[in-house]
Amino acid sequence: MRRRMRATHGWPPGYRPIQRAYAEGCPSAGDNALGRFQFYGRLLDLGSPPDWNPRSADRLWRFHLHYFDWVWAFVNHADNAWARDQFRGLWTSWRTQSRLGRLDAWSPYVASLRVWNMAGAFDSLVAGTDIEDEVLAQIRLHAGFIRWNLELDVGGNHLLKNAKALVGLGVFLGDRRLLRKGLRLERTILGTQILDDGGHFERSPSYHCQVLEDLEDLELLQASAGLEEPRQLGGAVLAMRSWLGSLLMPGGGVPDLNDSWHVSNSRLLLLRPIPDRRRLSTLHESGYVVVRPRPGTQLVLDVGPPGPADLPAHSQADALSFVVSVNNQRVIVDSGVSTYESSTTREYERSTRAHSTVEIDGVNQSEVWGVFRLGRRATVALLRAEDLGSKIVVSGFHDGYQRLPGSPIHHRTWCIDMAGIVITDTITGAGVHLITQRLVLAPGEIAVAAEGSVEVAGCIFATPTVNGSVVPWVVSASEVADGLGATQLSSHLTLELELGLPATLMMAIRFPPEGRA
Repeated sequence: MRRRMRATHGWPPGYRPIQRAYAEGCPSAGDNALGRFQFYGRLLDLGSPPDWNPRSADRLWRFHLHYFDWVWAFVNHADNAWARDQFRGLWTSWRTQSRLGRLDAWSPYVASLRVWNMAGAFDSLVAGTDIEDEVLAQIRLHAGFIRWNLELDVGGNHLLKNAKALVGLGVFLGDRRLLRKGLRLERTILGTQILDDGGHFERSPSYHCQVLEDLEDLELLQASAGLEEPRQLGGAVLAMRSWLGSLLMPGGGVPDLNDSWHVSNSRLLLLRPIPDRRRLSTLHESGYVVVRPRPGTQLVLDVGPPGPADLPAHSQADALSFVVSVNNQRVIVDSGVSTYESSTTREYERSTRAHSTVEIDGVNQSEVWGVFRLGRRATVALLRAEDLGSKIVVSGFHDGYQRLPGSPIHHRTWCIDMAGIVITDTITGAGVHLITQRLVLAPGEIAVAAEGSVEVAGCIFATPTVNGSVVPWVVSASEVADGLGATQLSSHLTLELELGLPATLMMAIRFPPEGRA
């Protein structure tokens, strides 16, 4: 590491965090100045001065309030004098109500995000004002708090936020000791959280985007500060961009696998994903297989573990599920995540019944409980992923139901060509079991034909067969997440039968002609 630290506080001239480029306000600097804040679609009027600990808001909403992401709308405001004055008022009221270590404002994760934003906004909103010394004192206080409250018990993306804050503060304050601690933690995270295929080990595309943004910020900050860039950091950023490029859906966005939510295309572009145009991409360590049988059509198949064994917070009971987009339009989706609050919605969105896979005896493949816990989990294995020219064949299995009487094992094979998909589910074992096969459909209209087939977005879901006998789909209403705090009405296609094992279920999906839906 080359020792070129700034003699005074501040970040290197010209350094701009990625978030500044897509800051849209919450909902705007003008509203925020009046005490009106909006996070994941919920607008609250907190008064003037604001009530910084509103009881009417859920905890995640309060976390967002204390992240201070809203400062970037003031940083980008055309009238800097107005922005500085309004920020001063908000800052003063926040300081009055937010005591060190109390309530949601001082979760180490929240404090890490907030102090990064405070450092980033300092030159634009604070430098030269009468609150400069107070804000600097608070930044130093945050540095000490985070340093001694690292989230080693949580790990994952939380620990990365702690490391990012320490590195950012080390550069901002010219504190070599703080910087060394942050860089050591950064190296440890790179060695444990970034998989060999470039995916983040929590296996959530939206969290992958968040982690990639953090690492890109760190890479640019360290380069701007004249620090020697760790080769490991640059390699991780490149691998993560490649992974993200593999999962980008043809109509935009990323699939809502595990605890994922909508990531805007403008934000995705800032992360500079590396496009992947191969017909078959296998992300072995992450457990995802991506198939592109023709332009505008893509499948993402989940043939990997629910998540890291020591961090189940964002894992779901979704083994052998999949999503499909055809002609740039989503057809089969994942239910995603709309809440982290303890609720029936949270329980449902993590369950097997919320995913396009097979459920046995009405229980989850992996035991999800609480809000962020996981008990016995399925072992999932990819058996085959092969491009045969005329078709692509992918198969895998999981043993999540082996704990049930008769020790059922679920095998699934996808056979994909330019015309459609044939899916074969084989459940081995013994005894009679309630077998439920589901497909989660994207919001939109569906049509049911007289012979029992179903049409969705131009795709024909043929009447499936069970042990060679035709059994019609049942169409039922459901909901899928539409970002945090929101859901959309949707539909499930379902088969539910009591069957003696072993049993075989087959279904076929025929694509519409290219370019038509």
